[in-house]
Amino acid sequence: MLRANDLKSTDHIGEKVTVRGWVYRLRKQKENTFVIVRDERGGIIQSVFPTNNISPNLTIESSVEVTGILNKDARAPEGGYEIRGTNLRVFNISDANYPIGEFQSVDLLLDNRHLTLRARKMIAVAKIRASVLKFARNWFITNDWMEITAPIIVKGAVEGGSTLFKVKYFNNDYAYLSQSAQLYLEAMVFSLGPVWSLTPSFRAETSRTVRHLSEFTHLEAEAPWVDLEDILKVQEQLVSYIVENVIIERQDDFALLKSDISVLKNTRPPFERISYEKAIDFLRSKDFTVVDGNGVNRKIELGDDLNIDSERELSKKHSRPLFVVGYPIAIKPFYVKEDPQNEGYGLTADMLAPNGFGEITSGGMREDNNLSITKKMEKEGLDIKSYQWYLDLRKYGSVPHGGFGLGIERLMRWITKIEDIKDTILFPRTMSRVSP
Repeated sequence: MLRANDLKSTDHIGEKVTVRGWVYRLRKQKENTFVIVRDERGGIIQSVFPTNNISPNLTIESSVEVTGILNKDARAPEGGYEIRGTNLRVFNISDANYPIGEFQSVDLLLDNRHLTLRARKMIAVAKIRASVLKFARNWFITNDWMEITAPIIVKGAVEGGSTLFKVKYFNNDYAYLSQSAQLYLEAMVFSLGPVWSLTPSFRAETSRTVRHLSEFTHLEAEAPWVDLEDILKVQEQLVSYIVENVIIERQDDFALLKSDISVLKNTRPPFERISYEKAIDFLRSKDFTVVDGNGVNRKIELGDDLNIDSERELSKKHSRPLFVVGYPIAIKPFYVKEDPQNEGYGLTADMLAPNGFGEITSGGMREDNNLSITKKMEKEGLDIKSYQWYLDLRKYGSVPHGGFGLGIERLMRWITKIEDIKDTILFPRTMSRVSP
């Protein structure tokens, strides 16, 4: 059994071939009926049958098996190959009211996501995504990092308690859906060295932006005996390796998305590094403004965090990712280590994707002093008891260590040039959507 793309060569011309799939397009004429089949990997090929041999009940998305002789015909779509059909086997006749047409509203497409995923655009996205995950895993395997699986049900926050999803646990107890595997990865560096994981993470953020999801795919890594520059090098090597290989393996899918990959070919390390202070100076030179806690619109200043708009401004003129290094410790989570050479600033960095797509990774050095991290946790009002196991890591043989997290959907959004992050994941979860 061949797939559609296997037939698009002169090797099989004149041979009897068979393809299984679904009716992608159906065009009936008086003498002939053209049945365009979409196979299980999204490839399409045209077949032609005498109209009187085709059931009048055949519909779009009916599942079929086409057998016939492969011919070369320049008029045929997708490369000019066509099957002169001798037999059409029907597995299932699709209902005639298939809801997905050429022009549909965004909400209808999301409501019918289980069917929208059959669209060629979504198939291309899914295939690119699969390659991103494959090459990410390949990089870690090649570089001798150990993969672990962290728990999803947890008792503590990593990125702030206000964005936790609370779930009822046994005996009227409560737990939370994990925001990050980071704390568990940190535990494993003491026994496995450099480790990484690929898990879902959950954020109960009330953000309605084109780059926020309530559930996202989180690639995270932690390593002992490193400094900040080591962590930055791992990130740029990983991202450049993924991009370099994905655009080769999936060039046809990028073409289907009409996504220009020429600029992606320049994604090679080292990536530019700019300090947080220089980033703020640049934004102030552009008269960039933020809305403060009182709802007042004012010019951005030192101490402000970067957001989707400021990151877009910083990265829109770049053709490669860049790092913003050294954020104020006050706007970072409790686990960030303070820079001993720059009081008030953390040994931390975010990687911003170019062309305005903004943050795709965040990472840095972890606080390894038990007293320092306990004070930070108390200041943030965290329940120390829930983190006692994590504090033990600082009590028993702590070492310098650091890591980062990479959002797969944000990486996908950049390399595919898809504006809305909901179209980079198969079944998106947002503030307003938890189905299908």
